[in-house]
Amino acid sequence: MKISVFGSGYVGLVQATVLAEVGHDVICMDVDQNKVKLLQQGHVSIFEPGLAAMVKENLESGRLHFTYDEKLAVEHGEVLFIAVGTPSDEDGSADLKYVLSVGDAVARHRIEPVILVEKSTVPVGTGDTLRAHIDKALHLAGRSLAFDIVSNPEFLKEGSAVADCRRPDRIIIGCEREEVREVMRDLYAPFNRNHDRIIFMDLRSAELTKYAANCMLATKISFINQIAELAEHLGADIEAVRLGIGADSRIGYHFIYPGCGYGGSCFPKDMRALIHSAKQANCSSDLLEAVEAINQRQKSKLFERINAFFKGNLRGKTFALWGLAFKPNTDDMRDAPSRVLMEALWDAGADVRAFDPEAMQETQRIYADETRLMLMGTPESTLVGADALIVCTEWQQFKAPDFDLIHQRLKTPVIFDGRNLYDGERLARKGFQYFPMGRGDSCQLPIPQQQWVPQVVEA
Repeated sequence: MKISVFGSGYVGLVQATVLAEVGHDVICMDVDQNKVKLLQQGHVSIFEPGLAAMVKENLESGRLHFTYDEKLAVEHGEVLFIAVGTPSDEDGSADLKYVLSVGDAVARHRIEPVILVEKSTVPVGTGDTLRAHIDKALHLAGRSLAFDIVSNPEFLKEGSAVADCRRPDRIIIGCEREEVREVMRDLYAPFNRNHDRIIFMDLRSAELTKYAANCMLATKISFINQIAELAEHLGADIEAVRLGIGADSRIGYHFIYPGCGYGGSCFPKDMRALIHSAKQANCSSDLLEAVEAINQRQKSKLFERINAFFKGNLRGKTFALWGLAFKPNTDDMRDAPSRVLMEALWDAGADVRAFDPEAMQETQRIYADETRLMLMGTPESTLVGADALIVCTEWQQFKAPDFDLIHQRLKTPVIFDGRNLYDGERLARKGFQYFPMGRGDSCQLPIPQQQWVPQVVEA
C-alpha cells in the first residue's frame, strides 16, 4: 500500500519506518528541509533504541523515502497519516495549526479520493474541524474531493516505541464507513496476525481514548506519589505498600513506582489539553487538575529534601546529578523533573555536575548559556568534590554503582534518590545518609519531627 506520513518527529518517524518494514511504500514528509536531508542520509536526530538501524535499512531497501515536497507526499499515498506536532497553547489547549496545514495541502494538491488518518494526539472534535477546514478550502478553490477522516491514535512508550509499533497491544480505529474500515484492516494486517488487536469505534470516541489512556496512567503515578508522601509522615515504607497493592490484579504493578514526577512529551501536554477540553464542555475536571497539581509538587520534592539537609545554605555547593532525560532509554528532556531540580539549585546558588547516557546533547542545547552546569563524560566524574549525589532518572547503569567509590569521592556521603533505586540498610552500613521517596524513617528531613500517632478512643 502507498502511504504518506506528514511529520518526521517521534511518532511520525517511528510509524513511517515500521510501516515500511512490513512492505508498504512510505513517503515521510517534513517542512524542515535540513532535517529531511539528514534523514535522507540515514541520520536520525532522536534517540530511540533500534530506530536508527531500521531507518537506514528501509532507506536502502527503497521502501522508505523522505521529502519536503508536500505535493509529492499528498499525491503519493492512498492513506495519509498526520503525525505533526500539537503543542500546548498558554491556556493548555492543543494548537492545531500544523494539523490544519496538512488539510490545506490536501485541498491544494489532491485529486483522487483519500483517507486522512489522525495519528497526532488531538482534542475530541478535531476530525470534524479538519473535515470542515478542508471542505472550506476546497469550496474557495472551486474544487471537490472525496475524502474520509480516521482517528488512529498512537500508544507508543518512549524507549520502547519501535517494539510497541511492531507489536501493538491494541489498534484503535475511529471511522464512519465500512469501506474505510476494510482499508485500515488491510493496512494493519501485518500487525494483526497473532490475534485481532483492532478495535473499531466512532471518530470522537477514538480521539478521547488516547487522552483517557494517558491521563489514567498519569493518575496512577500521582496517586502512588501522594501515598508515598503519606507513608513518609506515617513512618511506612512505600516500597512495601507498592508490592502489597500491586499484587491485586485489579491494580497491577505498572505505573505505581514512586518518584520525582512524570514528564515527557505526552502526559503533561495531554493532561493540560483534556483539562481544557473539560472546561470548554462545561464539565468538571477536579481529578485531572489534582493529578497535575500533585505532579508539579512532586517535581520539587528532591530540591526540598536537599535544601532541608543543607539548612537552606546551598550557595557555593556542588551537586552530582545522575539522569537528565525524563525517563530511561530516551533523550527527551520535555517537562523532565531534572529541569525543575537543576533550575531550583541554580537559583539557590549551587552548581550541578550532570551525566546522562543519552540526553547530554539535548541538555546542552537547552542550557547552552548556563554557567553553573557542567556536563561530565561518566557518572563517576560527576562525584569528585561534590557535596551530594542526586539520582533523577532510573537508567540501568545507575542501579548497581560502586558505593565505596561514591563514598570516597563525595565531600559528604549523602544520596538523594528520586527513583528509589537503592537499599537503605545497605547504604547505612556503608556510612551513607540516604534519602529516597516515601520510605518512612529513612527520609525524615523535610517532614515535621512530631510523628503522627493514632488516637485511641475508649468505648
